[in-house]
Amino acid sequence: MCDDLDGYFETALSLVKIAGNLISEHVGGCKSYEVKECDIDLVTVVDKKVEATLIEGISKKYPTHKFIGEESVADGQRCVLTDEPTWIIDPVDGTMNFVHGFPHSCISIGLLVNKESVIGIVYNPMLQQLFTAQKGKGAFLNGQQIHVSQIKELRKALIASEAGTSRDEERRNVLLKNIEMIVTKAHGLRFLGSAALNMSMVALGGADANFEFGIHAWDIAAGDIIVREAGGVVIDPAGGPFDILSRRVLCASTPELAHELSKSLAQFYPERD
Repeated sequence: MCDDLDGYFETALSLVKIAGNLISEHVGGCKSYEVKECDIDLVTVVDKKVEATLIEGISKKYPTHKFIGEESVADGQRCVLTDEPTWIIDPVDGTMNFVHGFPHSCISIGLLVNKESVIGIVYNPMLQQLFTAQKGKGAFLNGQQIHVSQIKELRKALIASEAGTSRDEERRNVLLKNIEMIVTKAHGLRFLGSAALNMSMVALGGADANFEFGIHAWDIAAGDIIVREAGGVVIDPAGGPFDILSRRVLCASTPELAHELSKSLAQFYPERD
């Protein structure tokens, strides 16, 4: 399998760049969209075209590979993760941003083999930000190697998170409680509107930690290995091992910061993927 990773990576990267053109055509936003589960959970025809481009292109070269795609799951496909090579795809992470023309949306694609992340690509075509990682080879932004910060204390940390695409009252109350905690204890708080880009910012060292409840496997599959290969840690927000299907994530520059943040967060446990 390791001998094939370079080929898998190059195939996915070429398709991601092609699919990125579908996003960059809409610099001013994409005003035509559909509502999925609630009024802030959106999908556009671009989401569907990007996902189809990636799945069809990879399947043509690697017909035995499996897929978990956001829009495929939304259309009724089951979210099943096996030990087989499985590509987990968010065609437009940050659809709300994309609809409004806020230039923080991206293609996020990760490959898991034996349920372990081995390839991650996060591409924001609007700003020409290409984050990549392969297992054991480091993490990169536009070909330049990147590393997490060395921040170990919450009081010195810039934290990223998201409001998400659900209006669930319990989840919202937990989010507001955590916002209050962070603006009281941390250096600052940022919401970019994309889980994959938030995690990439941690890998870059621009943010020191990121957490979110209610995200999905496709939001974080690529970010997981990008953060790890940049020297960071990815865990469950309560401090346990990371589970990609749990819809919960905390990543940080250092174990010390991850531990302190996990002990400070109010917790929310959504239904699993």
